[in-house]
Amino acid sequence: MLSQVAEGVLVHQSALLENNAVVVDGPSGVLLVDPGLTDAEMACLAADLRKSGRSVAAGFATHPDWDHVLWHPDLGDAPRYGTARCAARMRDFRSNPDWRALAAEGLPPEIADDTPLDLFGLLTGLPPGATEIPWEGTRVRIIEHPAHAPGHAALLVEEQGVLIAGDMLSDVLVPNLDTLDDANDPIAEYLLGLQRLEAVAGGVDVVVPGHGSVGGADELHARIEQDRAYVLALQAGRVPGDPRVGPTAKPGWEWTTDIGADQVERLAERHNGG
Repeated sequence: MLSQVAEGVLVHQSALLENNAVVVDGPSGVLLVDPGLTDAEMACLAADLRKSGRSVAAGFATHPDWDHVLWHPDLGDAPRYGTARCAARMRDFRSNPDWRALAAEGLPPEIADDTPLDLFGLLTGLPPGATEIPWEGTRVRIIEHPAHAPGHAALLVEEQGVLIAGDMLSDVLVPNLDTLDDANDPIAEYLLGLQRLEAVAGGVDVVVPGHGSVGGADELHARIEQDRAYVLALQAGRVPGDPRVGPTAKPGWEWTTDIGADQVERLAERHNGG
């Protein structure tokens, strides 16, 4: 079911992982961001759009994690965009002859049989440094940054004051650093990502995270500070304390407690050249 969070901006949340698909109305169709996880829910989303007289004019993947680059035939063949780095990562992944098996291995077992992979990661990369979605609708700014994953980007729907944050600023999911690339500095990258989101926060009334609950302006600022404190604890080599982990974690999200300990271990290994 689509829920309106601002004028012309609607959200559909997946049952698993609370992924938020975002719909932005336009004059000749909608912009659809991170459309969902399973065949059934994406087909349902497409049906809901049709029933309301909407079609998909463009898609966007906020970053190259599996749960943000899915698509369904019922959503149509509109161009699906990502940043240049995001699209390049997907091209490299799909160039592996075993890409389908590798993608299937990463799926949660609860939805492995109901997640369509034919259109997985088929993205058109926007020019490096692109600052807006190329479509006929309201201006949607691209806030690209290196936090969490290569080519990650938030979107700012300026007129409505909605920030689509990708896998950041969640009330259920703690910061997850990109520690897979030995050449990067994941702490500095994440802090830079938060800085870029904070730079546009003054024009934001609603924040939609990739996972979890939609928040207002006050909650946006609180989440930025909470995520920054978490990352600074990791930088200091401490497993962060946080309301999103341990006994205060939302039921079903207790597994996020292990993310901090794993990241401290990985960061120590990188520091020691392990």
